[in-house]
Amino acid sequence: MKRLDKYSAKPFIKWVGGKTQLLDDIKNTLPHDLLQRGEMVYVEPFVGGGAVLFWILQEYPNITKAVINDINEELICTYRVIKSDVEKLILELTRIQTEYLALDNIARKDYYLSQRERYNKKNISDIETAALFIFLNRTCFNGLYRVNSKGMFNVPHGRYTNPKICDEKTLRADSAVLQRVEILCGDFAQTGKYADDNVLYYFDPPYRPLTETSAFTSYAKDGFDDTEQMRLRDFCEQIATHKSLFVASNSDPQNVNNDDDFFDHLYKRFSIKRVSAARMINSKGNGRGAISEIMISNVTKAY
Repeated sequence: MKRLDKYSAKPFIKWVGGKTQLLDDIKNTLPHDLLQRGEMVYVEPFVGGGAVLFWILQEYPNITKAVINDINEELICTYRVIKSDVEKLILELTRIQTEYLALDNIARKDYYLSQRERYNKKNISDIETAALFIFLNRTCFNGLYRVNSKGMFNVPHGRYTNPKICDEKTLRADSAVLQRVEILCGDFAQTGKYADDNVLYYFDPPYRPLTETSAFTSYAKDGFDDTEQMRLRDFCEQIATHKSLFVASNSDPQNVNNDDDFFDHLYKRFSIKRVSAARMINSKGNGRGAISEIMISNVTKAY
């Protein structure tokens, strides 16, 4: 993946399930002539860390507009601040970074917990919300984003010697790219109004858990169960009738049960291929390894 180093805009946070390692597979799923198709619109209803967003807007200059959405209000607030007020965000992150790095390990944990408590009160400015979102992401355990049933961020402190809390270069590059991005917050279905024949959608929903232990407390307090997966399939069928292209990623249940054809059956009208990804499939380190994920699309081409 060294060729991606030329791109200056990249995810400003660590994100579990991020798609940087699958960009080649995504590119191979897209139409080979995408660059020659004239002006395109890109829509990402579950933007998360934005690896595909930042890559695709630099790889395909004919994508002149993008629309991103996520149900996570604090994540979307952070995208909006980076787009519209990046210099104030950099100042606030620099202040936090200076304070945090000057502390010993015990004091760092106390600082982290106090900032987490402040973040969870949710009555702070957008700049502070964005700064704390990034700070907590860079200093929490494993870069997880997890909330409890009340929507409170509850990931414990992580021990990193010298975390880069304020990455000025990345934030400024991301801000420049985000100038052509419309930013929404809410249910993925609201992006349906953009469906048209010059529109490309990429879906990276919360993955269907492979095991009981992989179904940790949710990224969003309302979760994303099989009923939601079926609703997403219906949405894909809906945008396909408007001749929009789409690519969707998800877990492959056959990693743990060869007879589980949930997605093969659900998306039987579309193309499904399996690609290799390094993922943690349980809470123990030995659960890491190369497993397959599925990539679904309505792009007509030979695999």
